[in-house]
Amino acid sequence: MDNTTFYGGQAVIEGVMMRGSRNYAVAVRDPRGQIVVHHEPLKSNPSLSRVARLPIIRGMVALWSTLSLGMRALAFAASVVMAEDGVADGSTGGKANTQPVIGGSMVLALLFAVGLFFVLPIFLTNLVGRQLGSALLTNLVENGIRLALILGYMYGIGRLAEVQRVFGYHGAEHKTINAYEAGVELTVPNVQRFSLIHPRCGTTFLLVVVVVSFFVFVLLGRPPLVGLVASRVVLIPIIAGLAYEVIRLGATNYHRGFVRSLLAPGLALQRLTTRQPDDTMIEVAIAALSRVLLEDGKPLPVEANSPLTPESSASSSAL
Repeated sequence: MDNTTFYGGQAVIEGVMMRGSRNYAVAVRDPRGQIVVHHEPLKSNPSLSRVARLPIIRGMVALWSTLSLGMRALAFAASVVMAEDGVADGSTGGKANTQPVIGGSMVLALLFAVGLFFVLPIFLTNLVGRQLGSALLTNLVENGIRLALILGYMYGIGRLAEVQRVFGYHGAEHKTINAYEAGVELTVPNVQRFSLIHPRCGTTFLLVVVVVSFFVFVLLGRPPLVGLVASRVVLIPIIAGLAYEVIRLGATNYHRGFVRSLLAPGLALQRLTTRQPDDTMIEVAIAALSRVLLEDGKPLPVEANSPLTPESSASSSAL
């Protein structure tokens, strides 16, 4: 196995998206019970490739790319699940039709996240900030409120039945990646043996963002309200880039005991966003990763009767 490539993905509606070094794939179980797999090469700009590999900047690029791919994967999954005949057609998954919707959805999602998790804590903190006196303590309270909002949001949406199924696919994604990185054959019984927890999970990333933001915001002190809001918004890309480097470093050194201890709170947080998947969810995750490995030119670590078959994984039209 090539250890220089970090494979990973995310859960979508009734499916899983997996990303490789040169391709990504989305596997979704349609209303007929079949697994439909769509794959595309990852687009890159050669003129930006060297810059995009620089520390911190690569984290910003990775975050934007993850958001973009995630929205496209969600759009494809929705088209499969909602298709009357169980097959996404070109009009539902077509790139020309979905691009404005995907772009608008990304903007709205980002505005919601920034408003809820970065701006709202400022105003809530100001309700008690005058009594605190210390800028350090005030920033600590602000980040405590930010963390509470994130935890409350995760717990709240996790109570919804539909989201619990998505969290089940999230667990399937983690188990499949863990099995692949352990070098075992990707069969349902093998994959089910592995952990729901993975050190490169986006849930852990959120906690790292909160911790990193505390240290960054402390350096700024407590400027006037307008400056506070502006700093929280403008510095989000920098904080995300720093958090990415922390996650990357932690994943690379996860075999070290002290690193696992430092990451333990973030790993524990994943219990809020993962659920134990059933075998059908594992099949979908295996199908997605298998297609990515195939397109990346890696050996296909699946048995002959894998769910990735011509009948059950016909490639859809381009997103």
